[in-house]
Amino acid sequence: MMDPQWRPFDAYHSPLDPCPPRQKYYIVPPNQYITFQAKGLKQFAPHEALRRGTLWPDLFSPYDKAAKGGTRE
Repeated sequence: MMDPQWRPFDAYHSPLDPCPPRQKYYIVPPNQYITFQAKGLKQFAPHEALRRGTLWPDLFSPYDKAAKGGTRE
C-alpha cells in the first residue's frame, strides 16, 4: 500500500508525444491537515526528533529516496 501522503495524477499527454503516458505523484505534507497544534500531542524523544526533523510524530513526513529513483541507505 502506498503512503496516504502521496497522491497520483495524470499529467497531460500530447497525441504527438512518442513516450507512453504514465501516472505521476505529488506529496501533501501533514501540516496541510493540522490547523492548530493541540496541547498534549505525542512527542519524539529529543535524539529521535533531531534525526527525524520534527518533535511531533503527527508532522513527520518521510522522504523515500527509492521512490524517487535514488538508492536506499
